[in-house]
Amino acid sequence: MTTALSDAEIDEGLAGLKDWSRAGDVLVKSFKFDSYLAGVAFASTVGVIAEGLNHHPDMSIGWRRVTVSFTTHDAGNKLSAKDFAAAKAIDAVGYPK
Repeated sequence: MTTALSDAEIDEGLAGLKDWSRAGDVLVKSFKFDSYLAGVAFASTVGVIAEGLNHHPDMSIGWRRVTVSFTTHDAGNKLSAKDFAAAKAIDAVGYPK
């Protein structure tokens, strides 16, 4: 079982991320793209990162926008360090370019 973060730990984690926000017990960010296919390619990249971390987000792919949402199921559907590590890994990709 993964340990859920406290509100203070979540605030600290958010301070280290760009444009991610907390929506209850979910860490979420929307990414904008110049084309639909660029968003689809990004979503595929996120999938590869998630598989490597064994921590998978919910994703919504729309017209020139992809929304990525994380929560940790084995922490009671709360936020954990896994969510913030995954968000940092996704941001390190440098999308959108």
